[in-house]
Amino acid sequence: MNWDQMFSDTALLMKRSAIREILKLTAQPDVISFSGGLPAPELFPVERVRHATDVILAERGSEVLQYSTSEGMPELRGLIARRLSTPNFTVHPDNILITSGSQQGVDMLGRIFINHGDHVVVENPTYLGMMTSWRPHNIQFTAVPTDADGMIVDELKPLLAQRHKIVYSIPTFQNPQGVTLSYERRLKLAQLLIEHQLPFVEDDPYGELRYSGEKIPTVLEVEAAARGSNTVDGHVIYAGTFSKILTPGLRIGYLVAAAPVIEKLVQVKQSTDLHTSTLNQFITYEIAQDEAFLASHITMLRQVYRERRDLMLRLMDEHFPSEATWTRPEGGLFLMVTLPESLDATEILKQALEHKVAFVPCEGFFTGGGGHNTFRVNFSNARPEMIEEGVKRLGMVLKDAMTVRS
Repeated sequence: MNWDQMFSDTALLMKRSAIREILKLTAQPDVISFSGGLPAPELFPVERVRHATDVILAERGSEVLQYSTSEGMPELRGLIARRLSTPNFTVHPDNILITSGSQQGVDMLGRIFINHGDHVVVENPTYLGMMTSWRPHNIQFTAVPTDADGMIVDELKPLLAQRHKIVYSIPTFQNPQGVTLSYERRLKLAQLLIEHQLPFVEDDPYGELRYSGEKIPTVLEVEAAARGSNTVDGHVIYAGTFSKILTPGLRIGYLVAAAPVIEKLVQVKQSTDLHTSTLNQFITYEIAQDEAFLASHITMLRQVYRERRDLMLRLMDEHFPSEATWTRPEGGLFLMVTLPESLDATEILKQALEHKVAFVPCEGFFTGGGGHNTFRVNFSNARPEMIEEGVKRLGMVLKDAMTVRS
């Protein structure tokens, strides 16, 4: 049978993740990989997960192995609500839906908001996982340029003369660049969302991993204040996760939104997987409810990742050619390198793999062309000795590419 003739139009628009395919190439143990967006596995709280699992199975075994509600475990939703609330801003558990990782949340938002042919605003470059998920809806992406302070919101305003369905962004330590939307731009963005009655997806997987600079309120909170409100009843839908601060293997994410949005998301959740793993929700809650442990664990992650970021930036200053530039993130897991226009990062990756070092070319993160001369580097997943050797190797590859170009 010719199965391609049987697939739906939507299915035919689906593609494998380019990053996931690159990760296959870098799986060999002798390759120093800066390609995956991975937290450091040696920092996972393995013993804490084991203890939490033992406790909940001993105390609530039949409950944690049973089906659960589609909205998610009430205690976990309450914990998330408390963690997101501030003295001037209150998140209610009813505004939260637990998802199987924040990627599922992003995918479900595409299902409830986007019709075929809709126009969607994104920063450029933007998160490849979102594009992989939403592209089968046959949508049109409208790209807003970025700089060191994130999305250039002044460039967004004239674009809104044309009808758009939704805006998507990672405002804090963005993937792939690592840049952060400034407070002033967050306020301008909030005012535009209110003025044009536009939904905004604030994808925030890295927000708690800040290593330098001042903490900035979420767009969710800024937009509420701009409306004169202190609750989640506005234009922002917030996607968060425990993957980067505990472990990605538990696949516990969440969405925060106004009640009508949550109700529609519950309907999608019921048709997708009924509910997120009951066992994994209980494990996450059992660990995270210990506020002292969670705070100390996040502090430790920040210290280790800060050291790795600083080391990578210092070594890039030493070993990369002067023609290359790169972002200097205040947090998160990534930075992005820009090469001269005449170079192609995908071709350079082939040379880098011959020297047993890898990165992710960023062309696929750009909409409307461009980005062929950029690549993303992850600093969280490599131990210091790997960063030292890997950056030296990559510097040699880049200098060779510059020599050939000249």
